[in-house]
Amino acid sequence: MSQESPSPERHPSKLNQQVAPDLADEGDAAVLARLGYKQELRRNFTMIEVFGIAFSIMGLLPSIASTLSYSIPAGPVGMVWGWFIPSGFIFIVGLAMISRDPVTIMLSLLTVCLVRRSWFCDANQWRALLVDTLLRIPKVEESIELPYGFSLMFLSVIVIAKDGNYTPSNGAIYGVFLVCVICHGILASTMSKIMGKLQTVFVVMNFVLIFATIIALPIGKKMRNDGHYIFAQTENLTTWPTGWAFMLAWLSPIWTIGGFDSCVHMSEEASNATKAVPYGILMSIGSCWFFGFILLIVIAACINPDLSAVYPGQFGQPMAQIYFDALGKHGALGLMSLLFIVQFLMGLSILVAASRQAWAFSRDGALPFSRFFRPISEKFGFIPLRAIWGCVTLAAFLGLLSLIASAAAQALFSLAVAGNNVAWGTPILCRVVYGQKKFKPGPVYTGDFWSPIIAYTAVVFLVFGVVLSMIPVGGPNPTPDTMNYTVVINCAVWGGALGYYFIDARKWFTGPKITLNLDDLSESQERALAEEGLDIQPVKSQSIGGGEVTDFPDKTV
Repeated sequence: MSQESPSPERHPSKLNQQVAPDLADEGDAAVLARLGYKQELRRNFTMIEVFGIAFSIMGLLPSIASTLSYSIPAGPVGMVWGWFIPSGFIFIVGLAMISRDPVTIMLSLLTVCLVRRSWFCDANQWRALLVDTLLRIPKVEESIELPYGFSLMFLSVIVIAKDGNYTPSNGAIYGVFLVCVICHGILASTMSKIMGKLQTVFVVMNFVLIFATIIALPIGKKMRNDGHYIFAQTENLTTWPTGWAFMLAWLSPIWTIGGFDSCVHMSEEASNATKAVPYGILMSIGSCWFFGFILLIVIAACINPDLSAVYPGQFGQPMAQIYFDALGKHGALGLMSLLFIVQFLMGLSILVAASRQAWAFSRDGALPFSRFFRPISEKFGFIPLRAIWGCVTLAAFLGLLSLIASAAAQALFSLAVAGNNVAWGTPILCRVVYGQKKFKPGPVYTGDFWSPIIAYTAVVFLVFGVVLSMIPVGGPNPTPDTMNYTVVINCAVWGGALGYYFIDARKWFTGPKITLNLDDLSESQERALAEEGLDIQPVKSQSIGGGEVTDFPDKTV
């Protein structure tokens, strides 16, 4: 199942003289050069820390707590098997993504690879811009959703403390959300030098919360549910058929484990990225698959069999009700406090990943105001400072949807599922349909026979996930308050991206830019670029963010 790919040539060249010695070693800089980019960010994330940022963004227990509204209506079967089965499919998606040469899953995920292939982008740059948009929007959305979830959890602690005699207003929810987002921006800007080390702390905090819950709930709950109830009891609190209610429970792991692609967005700051990124992806998915399954078995064993009393519950948060029923007021306050702390750390990690993704797109000129967001701040530790605060500002404005109605906010959050699935599925499908002849196996490769099967399985599952994300959860006859407006917001975003291209971006957007000085390339680097199918002769230069970059020509060699 595993196959080592040849290491990049480590020939000294003038290019390596352009890389500050404290940014990256020669090998990582050479790998990045194959994409036409010079090293600009400091590589201070190890493989464990790359895994850590994805695992902390997923924030297993806080994410499960936030998505119990999808699984509880289907009963214990929806909670337990509705986690285990789709998690296996998500692992297949991860395998399909990393089977490609890892150099092409870095940066803008697989978009960079695709837009430089004539089979994807001969005079069709609009496809590249659309995939770029679908990759960027989910991370920005998640940088809103996690602080929003934090505000709900934080306020639920106050509700518990007041014995349910307090109902937070939309204004209070937004106020807590705004403070959280600003704190994330300050921490992401000032703690860059230790951000990699902090991911290890965040992982430890996640596991402390997981094991505290696994141990405390069975001890506190005197009357636990039996094995038949946990693994075979079905319920249906919706007006959908029972089978479809079970399928909607899949949204819990789809939403939770969707943060695994954060490993990719940190690839330019990872040491030995060609292995750290793919293994980080598999480790984060596998960890959430296993520990999530154990957690949900424990939760199903300790939950009140009268599920209508748990969802939505008297505290507005099903997990708070589960803790309260098993551990009483003080136990619930303690674990919910730990829960919102971990949720806060998740939000910080997602802002770091979102800002790197936004910076990578601005480097290619794919964002509005790319020249503004392009510069790197050396003063703050070689980080995209402007991109960080651009994400913070956008999150603060979009968070205002919480003042309108919860349905509007939930529709924005579901955008992450649909956007991610389309953005991941497009390059996987294009690889097996159009690009198999140019395929280069990565360090983890499933073989010529299984690789296409895994890829097609992943695409089918991703398409199904898009459909699920747009279905009203409560039933086929939703009211304006229970309607799922995801389809409306998705069409607006996708249509807006295409409109942006045809109205303005088509005049200047031609795909990724070369940031290397072509005159300083060695012969080995020119050969590496040619092997990637790139014509290294520049056609024109543009100034982005104060530095000259060169467009890739439309044709490949």
